[in-house]
Amino acid sequence: MKRKAFSLRRMLVCVLLSITALTARAAADPDFYIFLCFGQSNMEGAAKIEPQDLVGIDSRFQMMAAVDNNRLGRKMGQWYTAVPPLCRENTGLTPIDYFGRTMVEHLPKNIRIGVINVAIGGCHIETFMRDSVANYVRTRAPQWMKGMLKAYGDNPYDRLVELARKAQQVGVIKGILLHQGESNTGDKTWPGKVAFVYHQLIADLQLKAEDVPLLAGEVVRADGRGKCISMNPIIDALPQTIHTAHVISSEGCTSGPDDLHFGAEGYRELGRRYASKMLSLLGYPIYKAVDIPKDAVVAATAVPGNDFPKLDTARRGYFRLNAPSAKSVKVDICGKKYDLQRDEKGVWTGVTEPLVVGFHYYFFWVDGVQVTDPASETFFGCCRQSSGIEVPEGREGDYYRPQQGVAKGQVRSVQYFATSTQAWRRAMVYTPADYEKGKKRYPVLYLQHGMGEDETGWSRQGLMQNIMDNMIAKGEAVPMIVVMESGDLKAPFRGGSRDVEHSTYGASFYKVLLSDLIPMIDNTFRTQSDREHRAMAGLSWGGHQTFDVVFTNLDKFAYAGSFSGAIFGLDVNKTYNGIFSRPNEVNSKLHCLFLGYGTDENMGTAKLIDYLGAAGIKVDSYVSKGTGHEWLTWRRCLKAFAGKLFK
Repeated sequence: MKRKAFSLRRMLVCVLLSITALTARAAADPDFYIFLCFGQSNMEGAAKIEPQDLVGIDSRFQMMAAVDNNRLGRKMGQWYTAVPPLCRENTGLTPIDYFGRTMVEHLPKNIRIGVINVAIGGCHIETFMRDSVANYVRTRAPQWMKGMLKAYGDNPYDRLVELARKAQQVGVIKGILLHQGESNTGDKTWPGKVAFVYHQLIADLQLKAEDVPLLAGEVVRADGRGKCISMNPIIDALPQTIHTAHVISSEGCTSGPDDLHFGAEGYRELGRRYASKMLSLLGYPIYKAVDIPKDAVVAATAVPGNDFPKLDTARRGYFRLNAPSAKSVKVDICGKKYDLQRDEKGVWTGVTEPLVVGFHYYFFWVDGVQVTDPASETFFGCCRQSSGIEVPEGREGDYYRPQQGVAKGQVRSVQYFATSTQAWRRAMVYTPADYEKGKKRYPVLYLQHGMGEDETGWSRQGLMQNIMDNMIAKGEAVPMIVVMESGDLKAPFRGGSRDVEHSTYGASFYKVLLSDLIPMIDNTFRTQSDREHRAMAGLSWGGHQTFDVVFTNLDKFAYAGSFSGAIFGLDVNKTYNGIFSRPNEVNSKLHCLFLGYGTDENMGTAKLIDYLGAAGIKVDSYVSKGTGHEWLTWRRCLKAFAGKLFK
């Protein structure tokens, strides 16, 4: 009888437990999606929380406190609107912040998002392995980690399961997010260890793996400088071990100064990528068509017959690329990369923030490979053929546009043999509109481009022929010949001194200029070949070359111009045999020394102007408002300089 009574009691207990479980599950809201988040420092958050991260948080995005937070009045196990920090009291911004924001932004309004974040900076994956955590805490955890572990009762895995079970009473677990690996760098058994943690969570929480995918993020890349970047191939292999796993790329996500943790924007971007993948898995793909406003027009620099790139009246750029096999496409312009969105046909479209006016190089990044836009004209810049786009100014830019009724000069390609180097070279030569009409002789301006560009830069990117035509037609500039040569600056700078007079980069051009190019120009064209009618100018490193040539050859040049010049290491008393310590000599021989720059760049030109002025050197200066180290600055500088020549 006792055995039968015991069996009956045991049966009743099981029935009561089943009823309790069914009641709890019945109370769970199927529209409350729960995500378990765990890992180490990049999951707990190492970037400073900025003001933008504290506002605009939808109350549908909730977090369950994994520890008490006295400063914010949070209690472990309670739900709160997900205002950062989401991990512990002294942690920072995490990928989960913008994972949740992005999720609620793209999900139906009836769906809420809840996250539970259990993370410990510097921990190994063993910290979350049920059978290893006790030994890890006792024998491997460094002293500085002890406090963090204690916050989770010295068992972060149990804490995660405890809170997850509580969360299951009110919602449904939809996914597990992991960011860990830095402390396991090089551990090829890591995927198996992650699989152990994942499957034990699935079992302990009575989940189905097919319903609860694992999303794991790559560690910091930092353009190849990431301290643990060698771990990424191991992370990338995780789906081979866990069939429901998906890897979130960290490519292009900004890093902090230590190249170990992400920067704030890096965390935001990584979080959006976690969300994009999860939304797709949930049946809410984030890829959407980019709206192209009706006022958007094809850029003047597009290859004829193409519909892109486009620009709208707000100066936003719209770019499109057909790349059906690509996994990621970005457009890289004005120092920023923008993600393009894929449609069902594999056509990627994206839009930028408003771009500054002027000419800009740009590239596509297709799965990490930099390529040009087949829909754009290419221009030699950045040491290679580059895509380019002209963002138009208003009527103030008419000075560099062709104008009706203005006689056009010519830009011709001239091939010549340099005996000093025993090589054929090419120069681009502008002749004014009236050059072909008589026997008049003309002064000459030798005009150099910058680092990584070539002899076509001034005529294609700089539109110098339009500037000269328009100025000459208005009587603002004397008719002149303009000569543009590669200057041996096409290849990238490969180290060495950057100081004027001492650098070797581009110095091979000096002998060519003096021994071959100038004599060829004087013999081929009707020039006024004395120093009084010869000028030299250049932008950026071309300005550096101008200083090196002119101030060691004042017997050959009477005018010098530097636009955003790379004039480094100049010493008034030493450079160029101390020429600047003799201001009367410089001022008497040089009719115009011109220095110009943009307000939004930092090439040191303003300080150089003051430095030379203090030495008694007369300098004509020009400041381009609102422009940086870019072609619009240099177009404006040329306009200002050309008006001072040969008068």
